[in-house]
Amino acid sequence: MSQDLTLILTTVATRADADRLARAMVDQRLAACAQISAIDSVYRWQGALQAEGEFRLLFKTTAARASALQAALRAQHPYELPAIVALPCSGALPEFAHWVHEQTT
Repeated sequence: MSQDLTLILTTVATRADADRLARAMVDQRLAACAQISAIDSVYRWQGALQAEGEFRLLFKTTAARASALQAALRAQHPYELPAIVALPCSGALPEFAHWVHEQTT
């Protein structure tokens, strides 16, 4: 069971958007939890270098729920082109993996 956890990352511009997405995904049981961190991002957008503060969301879910979580994030995301990345997670404590499974079913 600990081998099929997935971490999903995305970023948003405001704390309100981060809170909204975090609550929605956990409430829908697409993620067991969401962590929100303030970050500084540097990127190129439409030919210009950008440097802005953002909020990174880290969602903990199962491999079985990852696609549905990504689709829900895409549908509710405020960005035109959101970065939504899935990272397979291995080596989680079995008790933690069990909790994630319980929270997403």
